Amino acid sequence: MHRIVVSGYYGFNNIGDESILTAVLASLRDQIDNLEITVLSQNPTSTKRKYNVNSVERMNIPKIIGSIAKSELLISGGGSLLQDVTSKKSILYYLAIMWIALLMRKKVFIYSQGIGPVNSGFNKRLMIMTLKRVDNIVVRDEGSREFLLDNGIPGDKIVVTADPVIRIKPPALSEGKRILEEAGLKPEEEGPVVGLAIKGRLNDEDFINEICIGIRDIKESYNARIVLIPFHYTEDMPITREVAYRLGKDVYMIQRKCLSEEMLSIIGNLDLLVGVRLHSLIHAAIMEVPMIGISYDPKVNSFMKSMDLRAMCSVYDFKGEYLLEEYEKVMNNSEKIKEKVAKHKAVLIEKLGLNEKLISKLIGETDNE
Repeated sequence: MHRIVVSGYYGFNNIGDESILTAVLASLRDQIDNLEITVLSQNPTSTKRKYNVNSVERMNIPKIIGSIAKSELLISGGGSLLQDVTSKKSILYYLAIMWIALLMRKKVFIYSQGIGPVNSGFNKRLMIMTLKRVDNIVVRDEGSREFLLDNGIPGDKIVVTADPVIRIKPPALSEGKRILEEAGLKPEEEGPVVGLAIKGRLNDEDFINEICIGIRDIKESYNARIVLIPFHYTEDMPITREVAYRLGKDVYMIQRKCLSEEMLSIIGNLDLLVGVRLHSLIHAAIMEVPMIGISYDPKVNSFMKSMDLRAMCSVYDFKGEYLLEEYEKVMNNSEKIKEKVAKHKAVLIEKLGLNEKLISKLIGETDNE
């Protein structure tokens, strides 16, 4: 039996990170036999139930130490864990978990992460010192690789794959259809269904005004049915409710917490997704739904580039008057975009298999091929 501990931003009701965990666990179980997995989580009870794993509270240091002591390998799993833009302290937490494993002489694996930006000199020095000691570094994009190279990590230690979520298999559309009907969307009504997954705060007044202008234009020009989708339920609901209030009646809103498969199924029922959240765009790619990306971080641009697409603009220079033009461009080329996304998605999925091959070597397993 191989024992592995997985560390990440889990148990916070963030669909993006929960989707990462779903993908990582499925791939590990599919490719490596005899695994016992423990996940560090904000909500261990929920994580155990959802994923059929062992789970300990992510801030319970004695239990974390005990779990790592019994394991062979620590996986620092996916997402943007090693950055200090959203929080100066969270990067220290993830590095501390790695150091617990390193001091116990356990193997440490960085699993398809997006790394950087790191602005604090202390955080950057500590991160580089830590990453030079881990066993494998797999990043999800070229930007992360360049960041590490610029900061002294040897190129032969870095492998570029993709975001693990892209490997999730598309679910059936029936559950998403049911949830949309639950939100008030009637299947017999005409008009394209346009999803909106936004990230922001209530004090982002300019962006809220502009996104409402753009969505009104699409709604009025094409009789579009607008569905507001909170990806990180706790963070996104305030701005989602504000946009719903400003847009008025005939706008639909998902008001429940969804699992990864439910969210994929919802997005699969859309004709187009306007996404600010990175993983909303990745979900659209999985379901091969045309998308408009609005970037709040270089990782959004990197993902769109990996699909041979481009983000419309950033949240900082977004103008609602141009959203209708972008909508028309995407919808008029929707079939070509679907073909392009399917092609590039297949390439990324193949790359992701390298994670499990490297992990198999670390724990002394042979590949299942």
